[in-house]
Amino acid sequence: MEHFEEYQTIWNGNGGRVYFYQSEIPYDVPSQNRWTHNGVNGYASFKVGDAVTSHDARGLGIYCVFYNSVVLENAVETPQTAGVAFQHMITVWLGVAGGSAINHIINGQGDTVNSGRMTARTSY
Repeated sequence: MEHFEEYQTIWNGNGGRVYFYQSEIPYDVPSQNRWTHNGVNGYASFKVGDAVTSHDARGLGIYCVFYNSVVLENAVETPQTAGVAFQHMITVWLGVAGGSAINHIINGQGDTVNSGRMTARTSY
């Protein structure tokens, strides 16, 4: 799933399993002002709906090539509940606009990727 200017994937069902997911965030987001929702910068590539209580995802790679100085807060957004589990995730910054970044891999956790650090991985 690639280049859609809002969420790339929204998973709303219980019991879901994902064993490989690769996604590129849109290249040409016009501005941070126009790419924000509910006070959050950008739209996660993979979002598990707030009502989901069971989901298992492994092997997610989310990449960005931003043409403008925009920031994505989280590559993945999920409810924080015991039945929702994610493993082996990576974010990659592939360049272009200085000041652009993916701040976190999942739910405010994980290192930032930008021109100074091009990859970040989860340890789980």
